Amino acid sequence: MNADVQKSNRKAELLANTVEHVAIDAYDARPIIDAMRQMSFTSRDTARAADIWSMSLEDAGCSTWLTLAGSTSAGGCMHIYRDMVKHGMIDVIVSTGASIVDMDFFEALGFKHYQAQASVDDRDLRDLYIDRIYDTYIDEEELQTCDATIFDLCNALEPRPYSSREFIWEMGKWLASGGAKKPGSLVQTAYEEDVPIFCPAFTDSSAGFGLVKHQVEQMKAGRPYLTIDAVADFRELTDIKIAAGTTGLFMVGGGVPKNFAQDTVVCAEILGHVAEMHKYAVQITVADVRDGACSSSTLKEACSWGKVDVTWEQMVFAEATTVVPLIASDAFHRGAHKARARRRWARLFAKAA
Repeated sequence: MNADVQKSNRKAELLANTVEHVAIDAYDARPIIDAMRQMSFTSRDTARAADIWSMSLEDAGCSTWLTLAGSTSAGGCMHIYRDMVKHGMIDVIVSTGASIVDMDFFEALGFKHYQAQASVDDRDLRDLYIDRIYDTYIDEEELQTCDATIFDLCNALEPRPYSSREFIWEMGKWLASGGAKKPGSLVQTAYEEDVPIFCPAFTDSSAGFGLVKHQVEQMKAGRPYLTIDAVADFRELTDIKIAAGTTGLFMVGGGVPKNFAQDTVVCAEILGHVAEMHKYAVQITVADVRDGACSSSTLKEACSWGKVDVTWEQMVFAEATTVVPLIASDAFHRGAHKARARRRWARLFAKAA
């Protein structure tokens, strides 16, 4: 057996077990949350977070926002976020580019994430073109196909500045028009439900490689090229905050998405508007508060900046894949979302165009 065949067989062996995504309507977490409410430590924090999230959905005047950081989409929570949008539980998404492109759009192209095997040398993984996220694998060759798809999409669009929200809308449009090999991705569902997705650090993802290649190729040919306008991202999300009034945040992880969503209150005030602090806020994180960084700053700390009210806020210090399925399922089965009016904030920008 030659070396190439051995490598191919070994790669197939390592990529044998796919990550299966949880669906919030497949189980009822209400009894678990009810029991946790009578416990202590992180269990009681989780139950209170679930209660606050349900309150935000019950509040007819509240627009609900989801922020995503980290790799929970690759780890099995991808369909939870999709289902939250599909069932009208989320009006806006602010995310890292990786969650949207490298994970969700990637799977919409027909690719998978895989459960990692123990005790595999990362140098061997590199030789096999397998990327690792903790205990999850991605086929690097498939990820490069994702890069190339973004490159092709860039070339097909008018060469001008786009907010990340506008570019991701084009991604969803492309998937919905026949590009998707896996229907029902978060990107496609958000497009169909008029839920805008913002990635304030969009190029820090698989999209970045496609965008850079697009610009380099266009520059070589002396042609104009597409750009991503980060300022437009901030302006557009602030426009939503101004229009929404009361808002609630469901934050998975921290980082740029967390702060970006919170900063809209301050930005609105700078633009001369009286903006409410985010009324409801839940954050699930394992970050240590002692380092003073944004990812680990508590929601009470955010109150000092005028970003988040502290009446209905809850920090849950837990690894997100262990509690997000519980909180999301609890809210889904309590059913407050059924009476919510879908905000469809993407239409705000369609009117402006």
